[in-house]
Amino acid sequence: MNWGVIGTGNMGSVLIDAWLTNGVIEEDELWIHNRTLTKAFDIKEKYKDVNVCTTPEKVVRNADIIFVCVKPLQIMPLLNELKSHLNADQCIISITSPISVTELEGAVPCQVGRIIPSITNRAGQGATLLTFSENMDKTMRAYLKQSCRLFSVPIEIDESITRVSSDIVSCGPAFLSYLIQALIQAANDYADLDKEKGMLFAEEMIVGFGKLIEEGHYTLATLQEKVTVKGGVTGAGLKVFDEELGNIFYHLLEATHGKYYEDRDKVSKQL
Repeated sequence: MNWGVIGTGNMGSVLIDAWLTNGVIEEDELWIHNRTLTKAFDIKEKYKDVNVCTTPEKVVRNADIIFVCVKPLQIMPLLNELKSHLNADQCIISITSPISVTELEGAVPCQVGRIIPSITNRAGQGATLLTFSENMDKTMRAYLKQSCRLFSVPIEIDESITRVSSDIVSCGPAFLSYLIQALIQAANDYADLDKEKGMLFAEEMIVGFGKLIEEGHYTLATLQEKVTVKGGVTGAGLKVFDEELGNIFYHLLEATHGKYYEDRDKVSKQL
């Protein structure tokens, strides 16, 4: 099958890298378009046989599965432009949460689904969150799920938990990066630890942390328990978390859901 990507920004390019470095598809099976064409040609510099299209319509004419990787408010206008070029055997995949699978299905005459990626997929790791239309052909569903297994751990989810699941899977790497950088900055402020060296320490810790989880040595809970010696310094640090974190992550989810509902309101006016 030929695959297409409309929108080769951050997540579109992450998906392309994940597919082509993990053997999901061949370069010449991929058709891409970006509103700023130079971004699409930048990808072709890296993958010589990828097909760059000057219009999104050309992607649709050549691809069986089309990933729409544009901003939420651009999706419905784009699909309105493309629907006359689509047929029932094709499949549109959205990677964003504010438009439901049912709404996608009502906008185009083809199969639809949602696959929310993570930047961790670039390394052939991490989850992808899958929600398919009930009307999707069983063969297409199985093909997409198996394809996702080549670069991620595909997890089917109910539409109702899309946003909060995405906060962990897709936004989580940015949240954790922020917290770790804040720890490094505090080490610099408090003990004059060189920030470059602190970054090295942290990056090596993260890689090792991931391996411990991946290889099944620990769960998150048992890892914390193993590191925390009774009466030791780790416990003293965790006590600060208990006392000072409060509802920070609850408020974080309030903020992400607030932005989601803001986008939903704007999208509903387009429908």
